[in-house]
Amino acid sequence: MNAASVLMILVLTLCFTEVNAQVYNEFYAPEVHGAWEEFNLGNFELENGAVLPACKQAYVTFGKLNPQKDNAIVFTIMFSGSHMFMAPLVGPGKAIDTDKYFVIMPNLIGNGISTSPSNTSGPYSMGAFPHVTVGDMVRAQYKLVTEKFGITEIQMVTGWSMGGQQVFEWAVRYPDMVKRAAPIGASLKACPWNTILTDLVMNSLRNDPNFNNGFYTEPHACQAGLRNLGRLFSLIAASKEMYQGEHWKRMGFTSLEDFERRIWEGHFLPMDPNNLITMAWAWQHADASLNTGGDLVMAQKAIKAKMWPIVFTEDMMFDESDIVEQCEHIKDCKICRVPSHWGHFATLGLFPEDGAAIEKIWRDLLSTK
Repeated sequence: MNAASVLMILVLTLCFTEVNAQVYNEFYAPEVHGAWEEFNLGNFELENGAVLPACKQAYVTFGKLNPQKDNAIVFTIMFSGSHMFMAPLVGPGKAIDTDKYFVIMPNLIGNGISTSPSNTSGPYSMGAFPHVTVGDMVRAQYKLVTEKFGITEIQMVTGWSMGGQQVFEWAVRYPDMVKRAAPIGASLKACPWNTILTDLVMNSLRNDPNFNNGFYTEPHACQAGLRNLGRLFSLIAASKEMYQGEHWKRMGFTSLEDFERRIWEGHFLPMDPNNLITMAWAWQHADASLNTGGDLVMAQKAIKAKMWPIVFTEDMMFDESDIVEQCEHIKDCKICRVPSHWGHFATLGLFPEDGAAIEKIWRDLLSTK
């Protein structure tokens, strides 16, 4: 057998044989996140040229799509999150009223629910998973929205943090489709501060002694790295006043240590490090202006939607000034400011006044013509 034949056999083996290099993590199960559906994207080509075979876009929906197919809202998901975290923000009688709107929540490629390092077998499993961009994620979502549901008009796209980066991508990439956009705590292009932060996020995991270049042998092997990531988020995800004023006591935590352990470390401990790194890399490289040749001004001018960015005035992850600066040339734009000691995490409505403020903004935006 010559070398060419051996190479062909190897290629065919990789293409048609399940190479079980993944490590099952029970956290990414319907019993934890709630049931979801999957749309098969086929062999999905990423912007870097890599192809994810049989790529799955996981999603959930709420409400009913009307016969005109013009009552859809796309609600995108944040870094480390899934539909489980955003589902409580929509429902009957809420601003995003599921008696009126058909809400699609597409999970991120890389979040452990859609195709991800943790659920991929073969040459792209675990630490070998390719880089995925926010542009890739939104292209996958577009295929879901248009091919699965036949939708050509979206009443609103909204999402928080990395979900907000996807909102900007939607508004720039598909300007004739998006009528309204409400990115929450996010900028059109990731700023230098985000680059530094996401480097710390990824390195906190890579430096775990059990990380092994992303090929750990046990799903919860990287506890030290995940705890360090939680502590990093405790520093920048809420405001300084949250700690100085001990506002965490409002939620029943008995001490600062209790708050840090149960909120920040507890959030990340069940998760897969490769999934988190995949999402963090996409967050770091998010740039909707790539659709206009890297021209930020042209990207803003390309947006036709009513753009209402929601800004948290005490946010230390996505600074208010960066968001405002990147919206100066959007034709129909209203900056909506929400003060909260929760800073970036105000979206979750852990203080009721934060949730009420965001609800009002959504309601007012959806009432515009």
